[in-house]
Amino acid sequence: MEYILIIISAVFINNVVLAQFLGICPFLGVSNKVSTALGMAIAVTFVITLATITTYLIQIYMLNPLGIEFMQTITFILVIAALVQMVEIILKKVSKPLYQALGIFLPLITTNCAVLGVAILVIKKNYNLLEGVVYGASTAIGFGLALIILAGIREQLELADIPEGMKGVPVSLVTAGILAIAFMGFTGIVK
Repeated sequence: MEYILIIISAVFINNVVLAQFLGICPFLGVSNKVSTALGMAIAVTFVITLATITTYLIQIYMLNPLGIEFMQTITFILVIAALVQMVEIILKKVSKPLYQALGIFLPLITTNCAVLGVAILVIKKNYNLLEGVVYGASTAIGFGLALIILAGIREQLELADIPEGMKGVPVSLVTAGILAIAFMGFTGIVK
């Protein structure tokens, strides 16, 4: 039951982009088309899940025993950057179609603050490894869900008659705000 609560909370209630405002740049920048949003969502889910496992193990088995917890942020940044590069190299050699499908999204994830934020939140919330992985994957799915919904709305807005001053970024920000308010409706589900 606890894992279900973590999933519901991470995907809907404490959505990383709509409630915690992490990953706003790719949220607004890649949400022009559903196809690109889907690619980014898959890449973010993959990387956040791997980064959560890796950074958790580094925190528990290296930083804590050595008493250098203050090195967490810089260590996690380096680990995430190296992990993304390693995944990119492995995918290029092992699965060319998947590598081409993810395209430019893998390098973009290196600078996505949602990845670092989730890694740090797993440690702050004192999750064990399994809870951390569930939380990380659920957070990434929540990010992807919000990204795909915004992309679908933005595609529909291209067909709408919008005043000239509201086209582009302004209507995207208003839409993201309304989407955040809609997700707030889930707040009472989990304590």
